Amino acid sequence: MDALAPSKFEGRAAYVANLRQALLQACAANARDLYCFDENLVDWPWSDADVLAALTTWAKPHRRLHLLAAEYEDLRQRHPRFVRWRGNWGHCVQALAYTPEAFAAAGSCGGVQSFFTCVGTAQALSLSLFDKRLWRSSISTEAEDSLQKSQWFDALAQRSSESFAVTTLGL
Repeated sequence: MDALAPSKFEGRAAYVANLRQALLQACAANARDLYCFDENLVDWPWSDADVLAALTTWAKPHRRLHLLAAEYEDLRQRHPRFVRWRGNWGHCVQALAYTPEAFAAAGSCGGVQSFFTCVGTAQALSLSLFDKRLWRSSISTEAEDSLQKSQWFDALAQRSSESFAVTTLGL
């Protein structure tokens, strides 16, 4: 697998392909923490068989997949394979939902609308989406960029609540 290099790109297909590659690369590098921030995480390659296999191999004690979104209902409907995976590997997934007020209080993360970053690897990696209409994105391998995103993620996560439960209870 070729490592992602710093670059800028446009287009939904390129964004999803690079996001898929970033997830695979971070899992292969045994990243300790994977941070995924998006309004609803629907456009992410969660149903991709290779991504799910990589996440399954990656999921070990002391590793965390951190999800932060405004809502998860669309994710549940569009990615049933990932929802099933979440049920089996829930011990390593932290899913939080933020409110508009919490998002406003956390401030901007450099104008980023969505990002993936990982922590706990030899090589830093971040993928950022700046414009969801034109899918303008960039890849960074700067440690400072990963650190900034993980710290901003943590600030918003502290103002967020648990969501996307492993099971849903009905009455």
